[in-house]
Amino acid sequence: MKLRSKAAALLLLALAALLLALLSLRAGRAEPPAPPARPASAPQRHPAPAPDRLPGPGVFPGARPRARRRRPPRPRPRAGRRGAASLEKLARRPGELRSFQDVLPPELWIHLAVVACGNRLEETLVMLKSAILFSHRKIQFHIFTEDSLKPEFDKQLRQWPDSYTKKFEHRIYPITFSVGNPQEWKKLFKPCAAQRLFLPVILKDVDSLLYVDTDVLFLRPVDDIWKLLRHFNATQLAAMAPEHEIPKIGWYSRFARHPFYGSAGVNSGVMLMNLTRIRSAQFKNSIIPTGLAWEDMLYPLYQKYKNAITWGDQDLLNIIFYFNPECLYVFPCQWNYRPDHCMYGSNCKEAEREGVSVLHGNRGVYHDDKQPTFKALYEAIRDFPFQDNLFQSMYYPLQLKFLETVHTLCGRIPQVFLKQIEKTMKRAYEKHVIIQVGPNQMH
Repeated sequence: MKLRSKAAALLLLALAALLLALLSLRAGRAEPPAPPARPASAPQRHPAPAPDRLPGPGVFPGARPRARRRRPPRPRPRAGRRGAASLEKLARRPGELRSFQDVLPPELWIHLAVVACGNRLEETLVMLKSAILFSHRKIQFHIFTEDSLKPEFDKQLRQWPDSYTKKFEHRIYPITFSVGNPQEWKKLFKPCAAQRLFLPVILKDVDSLLYVDTDVLFLRPVDDIWKLLRHFNATQLAAMAPEHEIPKIGWYSRFARHPFYGSAGVNSGVMLMNLTRIRSAQFKNSIIPTGLAWEDMLYPLYQKYKNAITWGDQDLLNIIFYFNPECLYVFPCQWNYRPDHCMYGSNCKEAEREGVSVLHGNRGVYHDDKQPTFKALYEAIRDFPFQDNLFQSMYYPLQLKFLETVHTLCGRIPQVFLKQIEKTMKRAYEKHVIIQVGPNQMH
């Protein structure tokens, strides 16, 4: 009996030990092992138990972010593509291809103004086309024109393809002069040209503005000249290029009968303006000892110098900045490249190094045969079908046309005209192939 009692007791002890082992094993599965002890100096962290399913973004408010798997480093984007690529990524929604321009707030748009009267309709439309072909950011066009041209401007711009019309908005304004005699202003130099002097007064809700003449062509994105606003110091409120690179052969230094800026004067065909600063500034002048606001200064200044000025509103701007030189930022000639820079020999060093950025075909060179290089560029942009390939339908035909101009002084330096436009086309091609088609689809 004693033997049997002992055997039964041993059996009960074995069963109890087995039961305890099973309980401890089950508890071990329910609770994860504690993390290894950290050094005393390191803060203690207690990770939350992992859920049965990994939460998607925004599913569990307050939940801690899961640890990311380390991925192999991606190749860095090429210089100049990083900012645009980031904006493209931000703008897209699942299942929808969108451009970053669609979500760009209006305060980040570029504002471009032009004044067109008389027979300047086609020339103005070609200028606007060159701005849209290469630019990245959305542009607000401010078109000042006569009543007879308004319907045609509106009709032509609305006929452009959707892929381009979504890159801009346009507004058409009448020709108005807030001070003085309107007819007198309208006849100053060229029809309506004096309108640009009144842009700070009319565009009260616009902070900064790029004004260009109708005979201007952009050979690179408008974004690039817009960035020059960042170069202004605390006193500068406008930017223009010199009228001539060599003062002793420039027009102002030889013939002007009025004060002008610097040693050679400035050309107002391409003018970048901080309108907010212009509206709030008091300008030194030769009329009264104290400063005058921009609008209050215009007509008295014109009355004083009207018998001495030749180039109208440009001369008035030269007089203003002669008395206020600290207010002007002077950008290089590549941003306002004119026949004067090559017809007497190449004298724009910046264009020789970097290429022409903004072409200014003054003297009517787009419409005669005096400067065939300028005319070839104008016709190439005018005749380019919007949806065609830029290299095949613009760049290569342009190169062939340039071969016919080598007998002219401007035609002897074709690389000056082609350098920036080639860079711009390459960037546009890379954007189309890499961003829209995708690198994984390229062979």
